[in-house]
Amino acid sequence: MANGLEPVCHIYCIYCMRPNKLYHISDQPRIGTFEPRPAHFYSGIIRRNVVFAITDTLLHNYLLPRDCPRITYYAGRGTSSDDKTRFFGFSAAKYIITVESGWLHEIQRAILYSYEFPMETFSLFDRNAGYYISYKPVTPLSVRPIYNVMEELLKRNVELRFTPELNSLAGAVASSTLHFSLIRMQNPAAPI
Repeated sequence: MANGLEPVCHIYCIYCMRPNKLYHISDQPRIGTFEPRPAHFYSGIIRRNVVFAITDTLLHNYLLPRDCPRITYYAGRGTSSDDKTRFFGFSAAKYIITVESGWLHEIQRAILYSYEFPMETFSLFDRNAGYYISYKPVTPLSVRPIYNVMEELLKRNVELRFTPELNSLAGAVASSTLHFSLIRMQNPAAPI
């Protein structure tokens, strides 16, 4: 399944290998402890409060202002050649992130903070999205400010695209064979 949820995994196997590092991106600079919170988007699946973390591989999905709606995708083993051509065209990037044009100013002025987490209390939640969850409070190991979001994205083999609206692309990506995330799509567009 292109973006199917994986069950929480507590075993080591080829599909569930532990990453080297886990991260959380925030616009808050001094978080001493991350307390578990309700997972509103996954309320029917995650029934307890959790702390979310992401692997370094897909960290770029969160290198944007928190409320910025975005479509992120990449080709996986099961992605058809037609979908690669349709959604990547001539791009050499491994990952594509598309946002609405009205968010450009917010992206340019954003300062984000990358928190590194210890891995002991985390377990895999969604392999394709790179999500890990912890049911316990998490004290970060370190925090690194990101002053230039666009520069950070460019370092990660990401193509950042802008479009007047996201909904038609979201439907096309969701019905494709790509691995994808539709993040904060419920949020309104930013004014241009």
